[in-house]
Amino acid sequence: MKRFLTLYGEIFRISINSILSTKLRSTLTILIISLGIMALVGILTAIESIEGSLTSSFTQMGANSFTIQSRGLRVNIGENRYRKKNFSHITLQQAREFIERYNFPADIGISVWATGASTIKHSSKKTNPNISVLGVDEGYLKVSGVDIGKGRNFSPIDIQDSRHVAIIGSEVASKLFLKNEDPINKIISVGSGKYKVIGVLKDKGTSFGGGPNRTVYLPYTNVAAYFSRPNMNYSIIVQPRDPKLLEAAVSEAEGTFRLVRNLSAIDENDFHIEKSDSLAKLLIENLKFVSIAATIIGIITLIGAAVGLMNIMLVAVAERTREIGTRKAIGAKSAEIKQQFLFEAILICQLGGLLGVFLGILIGNLVSILLNSPFVIPWGWIVGGLVISFIVGLASGYIPAVKASKLDPIEALRYE
Repeated sequence: MKRFLTLYGEIFRISINSILSTKLRSTLTILIISLGIMALVGILTAIESIEGSLTSSFTQMGANSFTIQSRGLRVNIGENRYRKKNFSHITLQQAREFIERYNFPADIGISVWATGASTIKHSSKKTNPNISVLGVDEGYLKVSGVDIGKGRNFSPIDIQDSRHVAIIGSEVASKLFLKNEDPINKIISVGSGKYKVIGVLKDKGTSFGGGPNRTVYLPYTNVAAYFSRPNMNYSIIVQPRDPKLLEAAVSEAEGTFRLVRNLSAIDENDFHIEKSDSLAKLLIENLKFVSIAATIIGIITLIGAAVGLMNIMLVAVAERTREIGTRKAIGAKSAEIKQQFLFEAILICQLGGLLGVFLGILIGNLVSILLNSPFVIPWGWIVGGLVISFIVGLASGYIPAVKASKLDPIEALRYE
């Protein structure tokens, strides 16, 4: 054991001296290797963080919930010709009947779209014409994962009497009211109507299209009366009280709504059930292509680094020919010479790998911070990066190491 430690301690010392004696070449090689590892770890760290953010965001929008919506279908009517088949809309009567029939431990909310380009006004202030207006019932906010920061939720009386009351998103509130001004009980204009603000939502952070922050919620009965249009289409959102029963809740909802829509056993569903995490899964699935691209970029960079390192090691063998001859003449074995050069190549690659992992985590999480995603330490890719660096060092150092170990000591001593 003592001899083993002495031998490899000496190999390590010689390797360090050799690397320090060619600082410029060694530094450039370490940087090339670190760039490859940085590209790989950095992009994958950012993607992992974004995945976590997407999952969290969509979960907050309605954890373990699903939405029943009407559907459309393209029907093939000939070669490369299609027509859109529109299934019947979900009516308010059908939504209410579903709530009555659905015998499952779950919370249910109803919503109907009013407009996505409304200008909301208060006194002399107004928003941009990009505010969404949504009609909902008293159960919608709970099942959609939206929390009230100030004021109250809609009451059954608000819905029943079609009252002119509104709950506004945080961005709408900041546009219409001063920072120290309380929006509750203030009057705002939505379309041609006047509404009393009874609640302000908590800030949900940035999201696609503004999300709840850029939305005004009204009683759905009020929307039906004042934003009326033909074939108003209602959506039903369901959240089982036990998250583990999500699939069972979906199956029960599908069967119940088929009865509501009077579908026979042979009829296909003329509605669509979408889980709250389906869009997040789709986006995460698309991010995998970015992961593949990052991996390819990293591998190409590492192949270039491996070729460069092999070239440097071959030059090192030529420069140290007399040294190799001297060591062999005083008793060094060919295996020890081979280990020496392999160790140098692996050491250079591990230094590059450590630097690349550090920079990759740093850059990946800087991207995450800019996108308001959580900080991530990808332990799997840290280990993976160092293993890849080891393999690159082994592969690029093997040929020079074998060449060095096969040098004839007498010829090596004569080398000029």
